[in-house]
Amino acid sequence: MKHAKVSAFAAAVAVAITAQAAAAQDRTGWPDSFTVGTASQGGTYFAYGSGWANLVAEELGLSGGAEVTGGPMQNMALVHTGDAAFGMTTMGPAAESLAGTNPIAPGLQMDKACAMFPMYQTPFSVTALKSSGIASIADIPAGAKIGFGPAGSTSDTYFPRIMDTLGVDYERRNGGWSDLGGQLQDGLLDVIAFAAGVPVPAVSQLEVQTDINIIEFTPEEQEKILGAFPVNEFMIKESTYSTLDHDARSVSMWNFAIANCDLPESFVEAAVDVVMSDHDRMVGIHKAANSTLPENWDKNKVLKWHPGAAKWFKEHAGADIPDDMIYGK
Repeated sequence: MKHAKVSAFAAAVAVAITAQAAAAQDRTGWPDSFTVGTASQGGTYFAYGSGWANLVAEELGLSGGAEVTGGPMQNMALVHTGDAAFGMTTMGPAAESLAGTNPIAPGLQMDKACAMFPMYQTPFSVTALKSSGIASIADIPAGAKIGFGPAGSTSDTYFPRIMDTLGVDYERRNGGWSDLGGQLQDGLLDVIAFAAGVPVPAVSQLEVQTDINIIEFTPEEQEKILGAFPVNEFMIKESTYSTLDHDARSVSMWNFAIANCDLPESFVEAAVDVVMSDHDRMVGIHKAANSTLPENWDKNKVLKWHPGAAKWFKEHAGADIPDDMIYGK
């Protein structure tokens, strides 16, 4: 009997050693640290990105964190070059970057940025002080000073074009969302045109400090935008902001986390597993993560998948990702 117990113990030790060796082998090529390209402070990208960067770092025992950037366009460039391991982008800027029309590096096809996991939809919304009397797009006066977010962001890339399509005459301003919120309060801006996951931290802060109008698109305005840009219909729920007394009509664009395509497959698979397997904690980081669900893998129709991410979604979400949409296949 004693011999049997010793044998069983020895077998258990052997299994443990084998498992440890496998784990060590699996981490071959992993970086000691990583950064996630986000956007400016006060925006959803920074809050959401900081949260999942910290979560992955904690769970995988690595040093990692968020980096303040100019947003999706710059993130595509940083991840493509490997200056950031991970980043966050929207499908519009991703498509432009692949086509070589990213304004950060015109002519460079940024094909080393791979899809990692679905995040959420970015609604396009407009905010003004209630005291301004601006309660609709039609109310925006000619020559209005409009803050479009950081240069190169999704908002800065698409919202001026949207305003052009809707016939709005404006002066363009750029800056971080928190800074623009302060400028709106100080009367230096007439309007802020946000493209960010809701609730936008800067908008939530504004409505605590002053009375604001969150301006929705009319059905006719929404139809024009849908016909001209790669966006979907979206309703900002009344419960999102205390200012709203009904669901607000908007449009949106999907966001995806991205990874440098040359990162080890096992590393990216492990990082995806951390994020996608702890939905409650992600929602605790930011409410926009309500849409960070495995079944939304199919919202990526632009970027090639990182092999590690594709492996995770095939095994855990039944994803039918064709080989020609997986990097290196």
